[in-house]
Amino acid sequence: MNQERTGSDIELRHGELAVRVSRRGAAVTAATYRDTPFLVAAGGPVGAMANFAMVPFGNRVEGNAMSFAGRDYVFQPNTSDPLYRHGDGWLGLWQLEEASAEHAQFCFSRSADEVSPYAYLTRQEIRLAGDALVLTLSVENRGEAALPFGLGQHPFFVRTPKTRLTIAADRYWSERPDHLPEKPGPVPGDFDFKSGKLLPQKWMNNAFEGWNGRAAIAWPELGIQAALEADGALDRFMLYMPVDRSDFFCLEPMSHLPNGHHLPGFGGLTPLAPGDVLAGKVTVQMSALPAQPEG
Repeated sequence: MNQERTGSDIELRHGELAVRVSRRGAAVTAATYRDTPFLVAAGGPVGAMANFAMVPFGNRVEGNAMSFAGRDYVFQPNTSDPLYRHGDGWLGLWQLEEASAEHAQFCFSRSADEVSPYAYLTRQEIRLAGDALVLTLSVENRGEAALPFGLGQHPFFVRTPKTRLTIAADRYWSERPDHLPEKPGPVPGDFDFKSGKLLPQKWMNNAFEGWNGRAAIAWPELGIQAALEADGALDRFMLYMPVDRSDFFCLEPMSHLPNGHHLPGFGGLTPLAPGDVLAGKVTVQMSALPAQPEG
């Protein structure tokens, strides 16, 4: 099957799976299985991204500042948010390195500047393997000193009234008014999905730890389901559900906690010496949802 281009986007197809990818942020802008969307274009600077990579780390940095190895560093806001947010990759134009009908590999590099002290090279591969969407992200420290790095994927999954989520965690972080994590504790009942349940009709923007890297999403109205698996560095996750939109929710595999620069142990951020690499992979395996008996 030939690779199709729509404007600056690349369309990947394999069997019943189709994904559109943009050079902007190496972002997925659409994803369908059996002609049914399972990701929603709702994120990014203009709301056109259905998934984007968070690199060299995800979420916000308190005070737009950090200290590491005896040195102080500062950031500048990179969006309308007052805090530097989600790294640089989602805002940049990536270079297409390889492409076929079923995969595309992009790279993006930057030097340290007044916005961020991070210099790095990152790669994102989007591959269709059978009925699975596979996202592989890596980052190499290209700076002159070690810094704490992180990775994450930020997918916007379709949400329907009967969407069911199954995911287990040992620890939950409450949220401060400035959207940074407050304190850890046991997972509250409303946010405990280990046995699978409907998504609550309430605001969520919380980090979870003690995750085995697996989750399941079922869309009964659409007749499809997804089995998500994250490996490599991605052993934590965020759940984000806004109250002003009911058509999507975000399940974000991450290597670290939000605001890790200001948490004990850097919240899971990994110190990388110059030339060191951090990597993680997310697989979203799609399949038909078995028909439920009537009664």
